[in-house]
Amino acid sequence: MQEVYKSEINRDVPPARPREFPEVRLGKLRVSPPVILAPMAGVTNWPFRQLCKRFGAGLYVSEMITARPLAEGREKTLKLADFGPDESPRSLQLYGVDPYYVGIAVKRLVDEGRIDHLDMNFGCPVPKVTRKGGGSAIPAKPLLLASIVRAAVKNAGDVPVTIKFRMGIDDSLLTYMDAGRIAQEEGCAAVSLHARTAADLYDGEARWEAIAELKQAVRIPVFGNGDIWEAWDALRMMRSTGCDGVVVGRGCLGRPWLFRDLAEVFAGREPPDPPCFGEVVEVMLGHARDLVAWLGEPHAMRMFRKHSSWYTKGFRGSAPLRARLMQVSSLAELEDVLRSGEIDPAHPFPPEAMRVPRGKTAGRQKVTLPDGFLENRLTDATPPVEVPYVEGG
Repeated sequence: MQEVYKSEINRDVPPARPREFPEVRLGKLRVSPPVILAPMAGVTNWPFRQLCKRFGAGLYVSEMITARPLAEGREKTLKLADFGPDESPRSLQLYGVDPYYVGIAVKRLVDEGRIDHLDMNFGCPVPKVTRKGGGSAIPAKPLLLASIVRAAVKNAGDVPVTIKFRMGIDDSLLTYMDAGRIAQEEGCAAVSLHARTAADLYDGEARWEAIAELKQAVRIPVFGNGDIWEAWDALRMMRSTGCDGVVVGRGCLGRPWLFRDLAEVFAGREPPDPPCFGEVVEVMLGHARDLVAWLGEPHAMRMFRKHSSWYTKGFRGSAPLRARLMQVSSLAELEDVLRSGEIDPAHPFPPEAMRVPRGKTAGRQKVTLPDGFLENRLTDATPPVEVPYVEGG
């Protein structure tokens, strides 16, 4: 049945050759295969990272943490910055708009021995962030971007720093080439490019040609992000762009076994078939138990509802089941619903669900910026007003 689970777009993708895709070094870290879990707010917490790592190898980055509350030692933010007791390497993504607070936050993380790798997010397209001049708006001001990155690298010591960004505000203001050069000049170990603009949000197809252009322009490793739905997509991206590795975001939502598939294709092997419904149920229950142990049952079960939707999406007749899963409030209730027999446990994963987007699927937007934000943008390094923690990327 393996032929069924290779979509038409990847039908003729040949297997990886020995040593075709070497490990990527980030300081002392070795990322092999060259695969990174994209930071996703409310998703890439320790239980989810642990689950993904059980299936494969790579670098698993925490959900985004905001620099100022971290610098101020706020308890909720410190909890979000927690790692599992045996988690290694400890990779954290930091969001910051002010070099002062970024520097303090990074110094605290390093001095307390909390991290082995630091990623910084300059790709958040959320309107309430960009209208304050944060997130994906920051690369439009190269001096500000450079000062924030410089503060992070200076205080990181031996901890490697990477940055993640989009192509730009929109097609009229593309900033990714400048962002890549700034990262290189300021001492970053690598960059990740989500090949969409802030205006694109998650609409349409990622423009992998931008990844290829950036790879030609910088000497540090470049990771490509956008539209890795199946493991074979990673090979296509790396061969067509020359990038050093891939960042996987929405493609692994409800499908953590994608990391197993990636490890297989990078090793030159065919990945196994996806799990049948009964096997998916066991993955869901294990994920939910870990989440409960970490957060407590009430909060964990509310958070798990979106995962329930992602795991079951695409299975025939699953809509009524998802409606029930959205009301679940305890582990016992979750198990009862999943084992109710509404879907045959032997039912195979639907081939047509392989490339069904999960997570954010909104269309395009007009990016809102502060009044006069683009005036003197090439010479202005003034930090914007601090904005709250939000998801992005």
